[in-house]
Amino acid sequence: MISKRSATRGVIFRIALTGICAALIEAVKLALAFLPNVEGVTLLTALFGYCFGWSGVLSAVIFVTIEPLIYGYNTWVLSYYLYWPFVAFVFMLLGKRNVRNRVVLTAVAVALTVWFGVLTSLVDVGLFTGFLTDFWRRFRIYYLRGTWFYVVQIACNAVVFPLLFRPLSGLLCRLREKFLPNEKNGKKNQKTLDKPDET
Repeated sequence: MISKRSATRGVIFRIALTGICAALIEAVKLALAFLPNVEGVTLLTALFGYCFGWSGVLSAVIFVTIEPLIYGYNTWVLSYYLYWPFVAFVFMLLGKRNVRNRVVLTAVAVALTVWFGVLTSLVDVGLFTGFLTDFWRRFRIYYLRGTWFYVVQIACNAVVFPLLFRPLSGLLCRLREKFLPNEKNGKKNQKTLDKPDET
């Protein structure tokens, strides 16, 4: 039975956690802004969705809401609202299924990063020039112009995820267990995190 005090503490922790996660995503984005498409947003968004569930998804929404206040509004805002909460959601599902295999987690992150380039190009070409006339030719030209940036972003996540995701997710999930000990899947997830390392 969860006491009222414990439930209140859990709500307060989740509210604070969501704000902190959003702030961390924004801070890392700004810190790495001088390196074209070398980014930590994918890693953090995935980690927060994986470890904190819906709080992680909400932190991605808040991050996207902050972005146009800094950079102004354009078509990329729509792409961001479609993409970053989706990344957190996908990794939330992986977290609920206790997926820990480095190859699987990295493959999902890389696939999502590839989708980012496709999605942003689809939205930009469609909103700037329309969807009706010769759309796919215009899309191909626009997408290929950004190939170098997409390759860097994909390579970045292909290196970062196998190195950092597992140790950081273990740390964050233990933090969750400390402050939210009454969650249904708490003991199950902690046991999974304590298992020997998987490839």
